[in-house]
Amino acid sequence: MATALVTGATAGIGESFTRLLASEGFDLVLVARDKKRLQERANSLSKKYKIDVEVLQADLSLPVQLAKVMKRLSNPKKPIEVLINNAGFGIKDSFLSSNIADEILLMDVLAKAPMQLMHSVLPQMLNRDSGTIINVSSVASFIAGGTYSAAKSYLTVHTESLHTELSKTNIKISALCPGFTHTEFHQRGKMKMSGLPNFMWLEADDVVAKSWRAARNGKAICIPGWQYKTLSTIARFGPRPLVRKLGIKVRARQR
Repeated sequence: MATALVTGATAGIGESFTRLLASEGFDLVLVARDKKRLQERANSLSKKYKIDVEVLQADLSLPVQLAKVMKRLSNPKKPIEVLINNAGFGIKDSFLSSNIADEILLMDVLAKAPMQLMHSVLPQMLNRDSGTIINVSSVASFIAGGTYSAAKSYLTVHTESLHTELSKTNIKISALCPGFTHTEFHQRGKMKMSGLPNFMWLEADDVVAKSWRAARNGKAICIPGWQYKTLSTIARFGPRPLVRKLGIKVRARQR
């Protein structure tokens, strides 16, 4: 039975991915910081779907703990068929007033960690000519909305580049670029989202289902929701001054 590894596996989009993959028959490796929640998720998934579930507690901002996950991904005796790079967080403060330590952590988790995890798993996937990688990016990667946008832009562009490099293989790689989704993300970042209209919110299970389908169909980018398809089209093809103003407005909503 094939195995999938999911980072940020205990809540939100990551948790939704664990249920979808379990329902597809994958054994799982769950990666997150909270050991108690990891074990609870593992027990629930194992019992419901009759699969094997490994727990790997790790803070991806810490090199020693990141190395544990890299080692698991590169283990040829227990190959990983699917990698979901989902772990992440946001900072509500402007770069002009934020803590630089927090900014460095954001770059470590959102950009550096996925890069290293992909670099660890791809040799095994290339040897088998088989595998799927989904990088959970954001529609924010198309706008100018602070360092979060910058980090997610790196992840989206890196995914697109690898998609081209892997086009003659059977390895699928895709960037999931959702908009505002009902998860713990904004609460953890202490972002005020009460002013956002209901129609702008997406549901995690729907986002994940569309992402998985897009990845399996060889799509480089998945943007769930008509509202975010429209927004991303404006951001990608509109005048850059307009895109910059859009980024400022989005940031302002989160404070």
